[in-house]
Amino acid sequence: MHVGTFLLAAQFPGQGQGEALHRAVRSAEVAEEAGLDAVWLAEHHFVPYGTCPSAITLAALLLGRTRRIRVGTAVSVLPTVHPVALGEQAALLHMTSGGRFSLGVGRGGPWVDLEVFGAGLEAYEKGFPESLDLLVRWLREPSVGADGERFRFREVPVVPRPSESLTEADGPEVIVACTSPASVRLAAERGLPMLLGMHVGDEEKAEMVALWRRQARAAGHAPQKVLEAPHVSAGVCQIADRRTDAVEALVKAMPGWLRQGLGAHVTVDGRVRQMRDPVAYTELLCGLHPVGTPRLCADRLAATSERTGISRFALLVEGSGDLAATEENVRRLGGEVLPHLT
Repeated sequence: MHVGTFLLAAQFPGQGQGEALHRAVRSAEVAEEAGLDAVWLAEHHFVPYGTCPSAITLAALLLGRTRRIRVGTAVSVLPTVHPVALGEQAALLHMTSGGRFSLGVGRGGPWVDLEVFGAGLEAYEKGFPESLDLLVRWLREPSVGADGERFRFREVPVVPRPSESLTEADGPEVIVACTSPASVRLAAERGLPMLLGMHVGDEEKAEMVALWRRQARAAGHAPQKVLEAPHVSAGVCQIADRRTDAVEALVKAMPGWLRQGLGAHVTVDGRVRQMRDPVAYTELLCGLHPVGTPRLCADRLAATSERTGISRFALLVEGSGDLAATEENVRRLGGEVLPHLT
C-alpha cells in the first residue's frame, strides 16, 4: 500500500495566503521525513479553497526540496492550459527528479478561470479529450503535430523527450481525475489510471474501478495492466488518541474553510451551483475516511483497499487548519498508521 498526503494549501478563516502556502510546503517536507510515499498537490484559481494556482510549479519546488518522495499534481486543470506547455513542464520534472513526478490532470469546473485564461466554456464542456490525447502524445512520442478542433500546428520535435531520461519509466505517469462514468470510460480507453475524489465512498469507488476495468479490457489493454492499474483514492485523515477528538478537530475547523472557499467559486456563464452544507459535508468525510485512532485509520485504509482494489491514497491532512497540528498529523500517519499496513 502506498500512502501519501493531499495538499490544497487551504486558506482557513483568519489566515493569510502566505500562511496557507507555507503550511503546504512544510507539510510536504514532513511527509518525506515521516516516510510517506507521495505528496499530491491541488490547483485552484481565485478562491481561498486552495491558494496554489499552479500545482506543477509547486511540485517543482518540492521536488527540489526532497530526495525520495514522489510528488504529483492532483490535479493540473487541463482546459485552462496548452497541453504542450504542460507536457514540456512535466517532462522536465520527470527527467530532473529521477522519475519522481506524477502528472494528474482533470477537467476542472465551469469557473471564471475559463474566461480569464481565454479557454472558453467549450474547452471545459467538449475539449478535454483532445487536450488529454495531445498531452499524452507529447509525453510518449519523439515528435508531435496537431490537426484538431482546438489545437493545430505543424509537427515539431519533443524537447526534452521524457524517454531520454536516465530512469526506467519512459515518461511521467499520467493520472486522470474521474467523477463520472464518462470520465472513467475516457481514462480506461487510454489505459490511464484514475484519481477518485474524497466525496465518494468505497462502494462508488469500487463501481468506478469495475467500470474502468471493463472498458480498458474492451479497448484491448493487457489483462495484467488492467488488473494492476495504479489508481489513487483521495480522502481525509485526522489522527487522535480518541476518534471523538479527531472528529471534533475537523468539525471545528473545516466548515468555516469550506463555506468560505467553496462559496467563492464563480461560474463563467452565471449558472447557479448548489454548495454542499459545510457541516454535513465535514461529517460525511469523517465517516468515509481514516479519522480517529491510528489503529482505526489503518483499518479504514485497509478496508477501502480491499473493497475497491485501490492501493494508493492521497490523504488531506490539513483539515485542522493549524500548522503544528498538521505536522503532528503527518508524523503520526507515518509513524503510527503505516506500520499497521506493511
